[in-house]
Amino acid sequence: MKTRVLIVLGFLGAILAGAVLLMLPVSSPSHTWMKPLDALFTACSAVCITGLTVIDVGVQLSRFGHCVLLALVQLGCVGIMTVGTLFLAMIGRRLSLEGECSLMSTYGFRGVDGWRGLVIWVVLSMAVVEGVATFTFHSLVPDMTWFRAYFYSVMSFCNAGFSLDPGSIAVFQGRPAVLLSMAGFVILGGVGFPVVYNLCTVQFWRRNLVKRGRLTLHTRVVLLSSAIFLAGMFGFFLALEWNRALEPYSLAEKGAIAFFQAVTPRTCGFTVIPVHEMHAATRFVSEVLMFIGAAPGGAGGGIKVTTFVVFLVTLLAICRGRRDTVLFRRSIPDTVVREAIVIVMVFAAVISLAMTVLLVSEGGNEKLTFEYLLFETVSAVTTTGLSCGSTTASLSTTGRFVIMLCMLCGRLGAIGVVMLIGGQEERVSIRYPREDLVIG
Repeated sequence: MKTRVLIVLGFLGAILAGAVLLMLPVSSPSHTWMKPLDALFTACSAVCITGLTVIDVGVQLSRFGHCVLLALVQLGCVGIMTVGTLFLAMIGRRLSLEGECSLMSTYGFRGVDGWRGLVIWVVLSMAVVEGVATFTFHSLVPDMTWFRAYFYSVMSFCNAGFSLDPGSIAVFQGRPAVLLSMAGFVILGGVGFPVVYNLCTVQFWRRNLVKRGRLTLHTRVVLLSSAIFLAGMFGFFLALEWNRALEPYSLAEKGAIAFFQAVTPRTCGFTVIPVHEMHAATRFVSEVLMFIGAAPGGAGGGIKVTTFVVFLVTLLAICRGRRDTVLFRRSIPDTVVREAIVIVMVFAAVISLAMTVLLVSEGGNEKLTFEYLLFETVSAVTTTGLSCGSTTASLSTTGRFVIMLCMLCGRLGAIGVVMLIGGQEERVSIRYPREDLVIG
């Protein structure tokens, strides 16, 4: 069976198993059965590490339900394929060559000593970061329980966005240190394991360039582009919301909230200020950042920031009449360029198709305007988890299934496209005559 099929089946199996567990009375504080559709939607959102929800997680789930939610988010973050590989490593079995190449391609690791080293690095680094985040949150908020601190550490690093408090994390709007710390862990989870691995393995203190190692092209592109997007969104949010959404807050709180709101569109569903209270231009720019997303090999979604950079540089190269796509004096392979173009087009097509279906299915609901539905669709496809008001809860049954499909396609989309295009090139023995076609 093809690796891509196994990945899809793995995600579907985790979603169904999670839905069954969430439906059980033990998952509810009132010991009642949860509606099957609500449980399925919540499980799908957790496995796809999105954060969209039709229930109040802090109220309608018991401690057991919270633990199920955490497990589903962790599975979705590490990836069903990586978890399966970990079990194979534990029992001493060897992965097929196709599976090993797929695993390396998915996370973008180069220089890791085999797939076992990759899996161990991914799992251990994730555990260490979440442990540090848990201790940090518990220290900054004395009355926060260890479980609540761990819950927010997982949701921050995994970019999931589920919250135990009403209004997402508005409860921390008066604690700049908490917001900045949480934003830092969100960024760390979004830049991806390849970048973290590269930064940890480069020995900056060595003078010998060979022994020191170097920052890969992937790391440089991710760090530079992420810094540009964060700085741009931070300044834009401050300028547009200073006398609007940020007006009641102090100077320190304004800075912390603005920085956090600049981070969260990079596929983390947390929000300090309700999205529907922001300026329409702020929501639009947030949609653009959601579409771009985070970095490959991390917890974020979207088309990935590297995909956007390659797509943009390729367009500039075409406009200048250049044949090659060049980044930092390095030529990008044609296969990578093709993958970037197809990923952008596929994501745009999925958003357009889903939006069309939602406009038909939700046409009778006056609360769900075109802008709100578009924001919800982009948020689902990019697995961000942000929502305008009660849009998610107001969706019809058809609308909820559409959003669930969007989340699943968004989580598997980029990986599937890379696996589909990055395979062995098909040899064509027949060549047809060429003829010009007028375009433009």
